[in-house]
Amino acid sequence: MQEDSFTPTKQAMNMNKKNSADAGQSPKTLRRRLHPDDRRQQIIDGAVAFFAEVGLDGKTRDLAKKIGITQSLLFKYFATKDALIEAVYEQVYLNRLSPEWTHRIADRSIPLRDRILAFYSDYSRLIFEYNWMRIFMFSGLAGAELNRRYLDHMHQMILRPLLEEIRVAASGSAVPTMEDLWNLHGGIVYIGIRQHIYRMPYTADPNEAIERSVNRFLSAFSVETA
Repeated sequence: MQEDSFTPTKQAMNMNKKNSADAGQSPKTLRRRLHPDDRRQQIIDGAVAFFAEVGLDGKTRDLAKKIGITQSLLFKYFATKDALIEAVYEQVYLNRLSPEWTHRIADRSIPLRDRILAFYSDYSRLIFEYNWMRIFMFSGLAGAELNRRYLDHMHQMILRPLLEEIRVAASGSAVPTMEDLWNLHGGIVYIGIRQHIYRMPYTADPNEAIERSVNRFLSAFSVETA
């Protein structure tokens, strides 16, 4: 039995021609079709992963190669490496800080312990992440301004109002200080550092460890934890 012959339609032939033409183009040619906003975001996303892996001293030519673009195209979107790092800082750090946290911390209709645990539950989900931890550590080692700006932001937005709430709730003779609060905060952040920086065994449920730390902290200043 003779097989039926297949004659391509004009539409199919045109599609084949388009596919053949696309196949003949280099990946760089095809990538140029990205909308400028998408291209910029592609560069930022690539830079986040790149700097998390190699540190802020990583070369832009290596970054461009990893993303699959030319270095000149990268500098079309970010005139300097500092401008690119600023965009990384904004995406990884500032954009993850919710202005609602400050209001929720000061909401005295909710027990203080519950407010603190709710904040650190949200916060830990955002920062216990490979890129966040590694870029933060790399920028700290490099003496970059990123860390100082971020920590100052945390101090003003979270820790100062939180310290005020703890002082109001404390009923013992011990007066909590900002240093005490940084010790609590640092101990909680260290859970993520142990996982993503030191690659050491870490708790499967960070909220449980956070709850114990908060309970001990509040008990030291005679704040109700029940």
